[in-house]
Amino acid sequence: MKKVTVIHAAFEETPVIVAEVNLPWEVISEANTVNQVLEYAYRWTNNIQGSWSMKTEFGNFKDNGDYNEDVEVMVDLPVSRNTAQVMGLRSTSMGDFMVFDGIKYKVGMAGFKKVEIKEGKYL
Repeated sequence: MKKVTVIHAAFEETPVIVAEVNLPWEVISEANTVNQVLEYAYRWTNNIQGSWSMKTEFGNFKDNGDYNEDVEVMVDLPVSRNTAQVMGLRSTSMGDFMVFDGIKYKVGMAGFKKVEIKEGKYL
């Protein structure tokens, strides 16, 4: 199965792979562009109606509208220093990266821009 690797780098000291988004067939069909594939990964790593990195139910959210079984969280979730409660990850933002088919893209204000991978390393 094809996937998009999501790297948070915009607000982190060092980039970190936070998710792998498995792409359903209808997303990777020939009718879709690379931009549409990346938009799918972007949508499902954003907090709009809950938390993309949490399970289907958490806290006050009984129906987490941002949960998608195609998204695999690749890091431990942070724990609040104040409450000791597990928190979700931040939304994917401008300045983060996505890798699809061996090509790295930077999330921009509007869309994605291909960037060079140095020495075969994504981070």
